[in-house]
Amino acid sequence: MITFAITPPEEIAAELAGNLRERRLDQGLTQEGLSGRSGVPLGTLKKFERTGQISLVSFIRLMVALKAEGALEKFLGEQAFETLDQVLATPKKHKRGRIT
Repeated sequence: MITFAITPPEEIAAELAGNLRERRLDQGLTQEGLSGRSGVPLGTLKKFERTGQISLVSFIRLMVALKAEGALEKFLGEQAFETLDQVLATPKKHKRGRIT
């Protein structure tokens, strides 16, 4: 497990690439198989596993293809509150309206 606060982004990217590779192998998928399932070009997947560099959209496609979208959903999920004070302290989101 890495500590995000003190780990350089390049190391975090390499860790993500390694974890994705492990998931791919655990599911018995070749790079070609995952490329075909996700729609991410094979060269892009190979480069990601080697360097940790990939676009966010391609990374999301790979995660979904590996049925690992739960990790993404956790990140995007609604904030859980434990007390009423936390709810009241949270800034409200403003909706932008059209002026006519």
